[in-house]
Amino acid sequence: MRVTGGQVFDLEQGFVTRDVCTNGALLSAASGDSETLDAAGCYVIPGLVDVHFHGCVGEDFSDATPDGLQRMADYELSQGVTYICPAGMTLLEPELTAICKNAAAHRSKNAGGAELVGLHLEGPFLSMAKKGAQNGDFLHAPDVAMLRRLQEAAEGCVKLVTVAPEEPGGLDFVKAATADGIHVSVGHTTADYDTASAAFAAGADHATHLYNGMPPLHHRDPAVIGAASDASHVMPELICDGVHIHGSVVRLTFQLFGKERVILISDSLRATGMPDGQYPFGGQEIEVHGNRATIVGHPETLAGSVTSLMGCLRQAVAFGIPLEDAVRACSYNPARSIGIEDRTGSLEEGKEASFVLLDQDTLAIRSIVFKGALVQQ
Repeated sequence: MRVTGGQVFDLEQGFVTRDVCTNGALLSAASGDSETLDAAGCYVIPGLVDVHFHGCVGEDFSDATPDGLQRMADYELSQGVTYICPAGMTLLEPELTAICKNAAAHRSKNAGGAELVGLHLEGPFLSMAKKGAQNGDFLHAPDVAMLRRLQEAAEGCVKLVTVAPEEPGGLDFVKAATADGIHVSVGHTTADYDTASAAFAAGADHATHLYNGMPPLHHRDPAVIGAASDASHVMPELICDGVHIHGSVVRLTFQLFGKERVILISDSLRATGMPDGQYPFGGQEIEVHGNRATIVGHPETLAGSVTSLMGCLRQAVAFGIPLEDAVRACSYNPARSIGIEDRTGSLEEGKEASFVLLDQDTLAIRSIVFKGALVQQ
């Protein structure tokens, strides 16, 4: 396939005018067949990578159902999200084990839709004081043996684990998980600057939905946000749905961390792509009105988003983030954060041919190509 006439995303130059060629499932210097895709009036961007979302179209990753996970993968691909690392909730170990086994089985089946490239254990190793919408009844102290049991059940699928490092055993947990090749994210935490800095020095390289579920940035107590900024290897997540974080703070965060480090996530719930109403959520109930989801009975507690990652990309641009920086934060940066940037995240020869054509005026999806095959136009 040869894609012609589009403005193509480039990690160094932003957008450039050039052709994009595929040979089978990979990007190449020359087209492997005679198929041509007209990208006039379009941006050509890498397929998006969501490393933190819980569900969509009425399904939740924590339900651990094969059909549900397949529906999620199909919907994500339809939204231009080509690689997914869904997140589990804070649950008991048997339920988490079922989630891990379901993810491993789905990956082995390879039945289509966005590719599952890992899973994110957002719970249960969190702080009660900053649990947010997580179910406090199922919180657990950081437990390396438990993490390893879950990784075994997942057949190596666990790529990310969130931890509150101030909890007993937290720093040892960070060191052990990092040594096992799992990326550790600091989140749902009361950690002060020194504790968060120690966690980052011990190997944590990620911050779970920055600003949400952690102490605020204070000029005398910078806490996790200041520690993450000072640790140049740390990549912070932002829920850019227009609800969780003010546009000014989104702009500030890109300036503070730089375009090379910020990761946009959706943190989307099963209500994404669904009408307003009430939906189950990790042993609780959420209520959705428009683009806002809260815990039933606790309207002040946000429960996640009902916006796809592509919607978050558009929102970031609406907030004033340059398109090329928003694209990078939804593709290359999250891919790098879980170690798959050699496969995807940019449109370089030899990488997988997964990309999206966006209308230059509206940023609406015009076409989706996944591993060299046109799946939506």
